[in-house]
Amino acid sequence: MAGGRQDLTQGPIASTLLLFAIPTLAANVLQSLNASINTVWIGRFLGERALAATANASNILFLIFSALFGCSMAAMILVGQHMGRRDVDGARRAVGAAATLLLGISFVMMAIGIGLTDKLLHLLGTPADAAPLASAYLKMMFWSLPFSAIMVLLMMTLRGIGDAMTPLWFMIVGIVLDAGLNPFFIAGIGPFPEMGIVGSAVATLIANGVSMVGMLAVVYWRDLPIRLRGRELAYLLPGPALIRLIFGKGMMMGLQMFVLTAAALVMVGLVNQAGVIVTAAYGVAFQLWNYIQMPSMAVASAVSAMAAQNIGAGRWDRLGSITNIGLLYNFLMTGVLIALLTLVDDHVLGLFLGAGSPAIGVAERIHLLASWSFLFSGATMVMLGTIRANGVVLMPLIIMIVGLFACRLGFALFAQPWLHFDALWWAFPVGSMASAALTWAYYRQGGWKKTSLVEQAERAEHASA
Repeated sequence: MAGGRQDLTQGPIASTLLLFAIPTLAANVLQSLNASINTVWIGRFLGERALAATANASNILFLIFSALFGCSMAAMILVGQHMGRRDVDGARRAVGAAATLLLGISFVMMAIGIGLTDKLLHLLGTPADAAPLASAYLKMMFWSLPFSAIMVLLMMTLRGIGDAMTPLWFMIVGIVLDAGLNPFFIAGIGPFPEMGIVGSAVATLIANGVSMVGMLAVVYWRDLPIRLRGRELAYLLPGPALIRLIFGKGMMMGLQMFVLTAAALVMVGLVNQAGVIVTAAYGVAFQLWNYIQMPSMAVASAVSAMAAQNIGAGRWDRLGSITNIGLLYNFLMTGVLIALLTLVDDHVLGLFLGAGSPAIGVAERIHLLASWSFLFSGATMVMLGTIRANGVVLMPLIIMIVGLFACRLGFALFAQPWLHFDALWWAFPVGSMASAALTWAYYRQGGWKKTSLVEQAERAEHASA
């Protein structure tokens, strides 16, 4: 470890992977809690129309953040592979190119988004009484996009150099500011202006701006490998080949998030046909699943960062152990969480639904039939984490489409005559096991190992030179 940087190509794999995954898991949990706290503030101060407004605005923001996250993930992989090769200059070239790309995307999206906010909300079918609030909130959120883009890039590339703690500390700073400032700007407490729903977006903008500046300061203070100085500032004007590579890989990774969201929306449509009690039960079960998935998401992220450095170092011999230990952690952590929630699910569900709600029994059945599927979807995430660490994105996208649409939604539709609405819940393990099997077959086949992403970047840069 040197100034926040950790060499993930040396030493024991099991302890290194676990210590790297824990801060990422903590960051995921805190991010979800922050969203929940902000929802409470908006609901308490502004009521149902404001909650409906933020829900509709969030759908649009998620699509934009998918692109930003995808490009940041591609940058993390490139940085990780360069660091594995001990090529700090190459890592800085990747950071410079990604920063320019993400700022360009965020400014374009900000300008287009502000101009088309009302039309976008209309296309989503936003309720008329919530549309003005959604419009005001979304326009302010668009102003925060450049800050968010650089913040996400810094967090991902810091993980690429083996530093998972700095992103966690500044996630905490951002959450404290965001959740703490929300009520002051919403209600106009003390010297703060009363801004209503726009105040919530202003609090987020301030929190993201402070976190971004703080992380940049730490990067330069510690002289970390992702900082740019002197002649390195020219890396902010990269060649088109490197931009195209990061953009192409990033859009494919972002598209995977879009596919996941689209499948979830289709499932909600199928669940809605069962009536309001079942829909409410499904919504609450889904809240539990958000937390159940967090360990596997954190482990998969750690596996990606660790695998990227080892691929860059040519340590292909360590990838099998990294993946296998990641799979073990997924089964242990996710399995324990599922078991604990199953033992106390009536109490936990009651927090959302209230004691005596007829939806509790339905939610318990949904949880019992579907929650264990996350053992397999988590395993898929871990294996894809290794595969994506080499910049392979097309086959993971195809596997996701087959698993979610052909297998999960296909089973949910065609098994209903026999299983009735239970088919919807059994569809989760069916789809997850199919995805895990396909991913395992592709992982074992090994075609994704042919060329490293950093070699593709070098070829692209030489071709355009």
